[in-house]
Amino acid sequence: MAAKDKASTSKAGTQATGAAAPQLADVRSRIDQIDRDIQALIAERARMAHQVGKAKGKLAQAVDYYRPEREAQVLRMVVDRNEGPLSDELLVHVYREIMSACLAQQEPLKIGYLGPEGTFSQQATLKHFGRSAIGLPMASIEEVFAEVEAGNADFGVVPVENSGQGTIQVTLDMFLTSNLKICGEVELRVNQYLLSRSGRIEDIERIYSHPQSFAQTAAWLRANLPKAEKIPVASNAEGARRARASDDAASIGGESAAQVYGLKKVVTRPIQTDADNTTRFLVLGRQIFPPSGHDRTSVLVFIHDKPGALFDVLSPFARHGISMNRIESRPSHQAKWEYGFFIDLAGHVQEPAMQAALAELAAQATDIKVLGSYPVAVP
Repeated sequence: MAAKDKASTSKAGTQATGAAAPQLADVRSRIDQIDRDIQALIAERARMAHQVGKAKGKLAQAVDYYRPEREAQVLRMVVDRNEGPLSDELLVHVYREIMSACLAQQEPLKIGYLGPEGTFSQQATLKHFGRSAIGLPMASIEEVFAEVEAGNADFGVVPVENSGQGTIQVTLDMFLTSNLKICGEVELRVNQYLLSRSGRIEDIERIYSHPQSFAQTAAWLRANLPKAEKIPVASNAEGARRARASDDAASIGGESAAQVYGLKKVVTRPIQTDADNTTRFLVLGRQIFPPSGHDRTSVLVFIHDKPGALFDVLSPFARHGISMNRIESRPSHQAKWEYGFFIDLAGHVQEPAMQAALAELAAQATDIKVLGSYPVAVP
């Protein structure tokens, strides 16, 4: 084909497919203008958040400015407005960080979590409160409760259940005696990796891990490292800290633990049995907040062991049309053969149906303790 014919064909093709491709410089210029607009709007939002603080008047401390129900409402609107191309999860993360930074203008929140640095509890803390909050790593779940109760931490984050391994009993048992309230929940997808200093599976003779992580990865360990000594520790971050001291040691944990403690992945893929492995965390505080519009209420009901006891506990909620999300029983540690039922219910304690059901249940129970009403985790 002659050069003239080729040019004619190319021109016709461009006209058939629409406008010419944009110039890179023009696209970059437009992006720069959008970035300026976004930055200006973030600054304006920060100023408005400061005005909200002034409108509330002089409050005692940073925790008094924090409103989890309002944050949940804002994040749900972000999800409802989203038409792509970015995912709901990514946009929620961006807005969470913006709100975290705006709130920190008053004073950063102090958040206790099960440490040390690099645990899944720290990841859950960052996911819920953003990076402008101050994380306070604690040695145990009991210490997280104690520091929040003492006021040394504004809130705490503790694991309560795993999708594959069930309830973390120590967390539930703490509510038997603690006066703290549940102010929120966090759902965190958990990927477990085998980590070591050398990254060589043939070097591994012992593995450090939290017992929950051993349970979540038991099948893989049996198939691939059946002779390795398994040593339980208080947290996966503690396991990573020990594993970094020797080439013949390894730990189980997340990517953040590998980054913090300078470890390598022994295998590139997660080793947990459940591909959708998810852990639910609770946010601990000292008060119950107002409804957000999509809430969950957790109660602890004490009742004597007798025929029909469980029916007596559940019937009032069924009669008042309240859905039950979870129930777990534990010895009350207060009287022989007395049990506490931990129940998660759909709705807020301020709603009339919930109040009526709890009033009806009071006639059957030896005691009822409302552990908290809080926003359901935003996707």
